[in-house]
Amino acid sequence: MPHRSRLALVRARLDLPTVRRATGLLEGRHRAVWKGHGDEVDDLHAYTPGDDVGDIDWRASARSAQPVVKRYVATSNLSVVLVVDTGRHMTATAAGGERKDVVAQLVADVVAHLSHRRGDRVGLVAGDAGRVLELPPRAGSTHLEVLLRRVERTFDPAAPEGDLARLLDRVLRRTARRSLVVVVTDEARPTEADERALARVRTRHEVLVVQVADADLFGPGLGAAPGTVAGASDARERGRPVHAPRAVRAVRDVVSGWTLPAYLRGRRRVQEAVAQARVERHAAVRARLRRVGVEAVTVESTHDVLDEMSALLGRARRVRG
Repeated sequence: MPHRSRLALVRARLDLPTVRRATGLLEGRHRAVWKGHGDEVDDLHAYTPGDDVGDIDWRASARSAQPVVKRYVATSNLSVVLVVDTGRHMTATAAGGERKDVVAQLVADVVAHLSHRRGDRVGLVAGDAGRVLELPPRAGSTHLEVLLRRVERTFDPAAPEGDLARLLDRVLRRTARRSLVVVVTDEARPTEADERALARVRTRHEVLVVQVADADLFGPGLGAAPGTVAGASDARERGRPVHAPRAVRAVRDVVSGWTLPAYLRGRRRVQEAVAQARVERHAAVRARLRRVGVEAVTVESTHDVLDEMSALLGRARRVRG
């Protein structure tokens, strides 16, 4: 039986007004603002970490007593690079009850669909500690269908552990043209080991991170964890019903293979310790992203992907503006 088009699948599940809004946020055919790239100076803004020091306007900096950077205007379409973490942790359960790779796949589908509507070229860097899959940026539905099917086949519970820094280093070496880099991973990343690679990519490219939230290990059916822990975005309407699987007696960690027995899931002190560790990890990841100047959003299920990505694109546009 032939596979149905992934672009057709994502098109069928998204309502047109929301797609148009998200596409408008990505719009680059008219006036796309790029820091340090373009033919015409648009305006000046205060220097922030990640800006090209070669674009500092020294006269304006002297007048304002702080570093000021030129911002240029370009009228062109984007090259979009999807960086998809396919380590085995991505096959664990997401906050909405689905597998994390199912949610991550929809994120990739949505990025490809929106880019296709704009005529953008889309490339791929996907993989883990043992393998890296690359496809150069190209336009057209045939290329995107191949790209999305390759992502789908790369997720595997038996895959090696993730290595996001390796994927980011590959982007840095292979992507010369300034691009929009969309990183798809889980809520535990980027880790401390990934920060330097992310900062280096950020100096050359626009970077957005989409994180898939983990399930609450102590929930009755591994459903959604509290939004403050999951790191929910600022979207006003998440618009998704949480899928609640049947009650789970024991939980197995897909990375270590260890099993959390049912009796431990009922221990209040264990619950509190795990919840606190998760809060601290979330705070560390967000601080890391702020340091390198990267906007991020956390999605809980396939039902909130487009709303959350629209919120992320809107925030990123305001930050650039």
